[in-house]
Amino acid sequence: MPRSPTSAPPPAAQRNEYTVDELARVSDSTVRNIRAYQDRGLLAPPEKRGRVGVYDDTHASRLKLIHHLLARGYTLANIQDLIKAIDEGHDLRSILGLENAIGSRWSHERPKKYSLVELAKMFGVKGTPASLTKTVAKAVELGLLERDGLAFVARSPATLDAGATMAQAGIPLADLFDAVRESRPHFDAIAKALVNLVVRQLDRYESDALPPPADVPALVDAIWRVRPLGMVLVESEMNRALEEASGDYLGDRVAAIMAKLERTQARAANEPDTARVSKKKK
Repeated sequence: MPRSPTSAPPPAAQRNEYTVDELARVSDSTVRNIRAYQDRGLLAPPEKRGRVGVYDDTHASRLKLIHHLLARGYTLANIQDLIKAIDEGHDLRSILGLENAIGSRWSHERPKKYSLVELAKMFGVKGTPASLTKTVAKAVELGLLERDGLAFVARSPATLDAGATMAQAGIPLADLFDAVRESRPHFDAIAKALVNLVVRQLDRYESDALPPPADVPALVDAIWRVRPLGMVLVESEMNRALEEASGDYLGDRVAAIMAKLERTQARAANEPDTARVSKKKK
């Protein structure tokens, strides 16, 4: 089946590219399923560069849509009929541009594979192999790492590098894991709020209807422009919150030090008087 035309992101938007293995990782799928979806015409073939097939965010978005529909009880045959209707109908085809603008990945990081030895060296983990395995298992449980045979894959190498730097600075790994676990619900809430900013652009249309074809290009462009602004908002607010939290801590710590100094000075001032009283009694 020929590749369906889609509304492309504006030139300023960077598009992720993946090998089939990387696409399987970022889309929570398998290479086997990706091949099967291509054979059934549900997924466009990759761009060929020599012997390598290169996928991009349009494929990741399509896989996300397929998985979402499968989870709602639709069969592959149902989805195939929908895709066929999309390819044959101008109005339905316009959903692909929205699908890419809304559903494509917000991160441009490429997954990276690590061996157990590399992880131990990065985080300075010492002790028995059992303790290392236990530590890695906690990272897998939190989704920071994924098993890949005898190796491990990080979807966000930058997050892993940040954690390794903090661990090498002396912060216990258990505390780092606790911080991720405690903060994640808050980030989930923030993400939902930001996604609502994006999808609210669709609220003026009926929930089970597509926007008129004439509205789609401007709508897609608006969504692509809102996405990076959402990330700027997150960074700005996080910086503000970190400054306030660290400022509060520093203020409390300095206040405690000042109070201790005042008590020490008060005791020192009273000591001569106490000494004189003791001398007179003698």
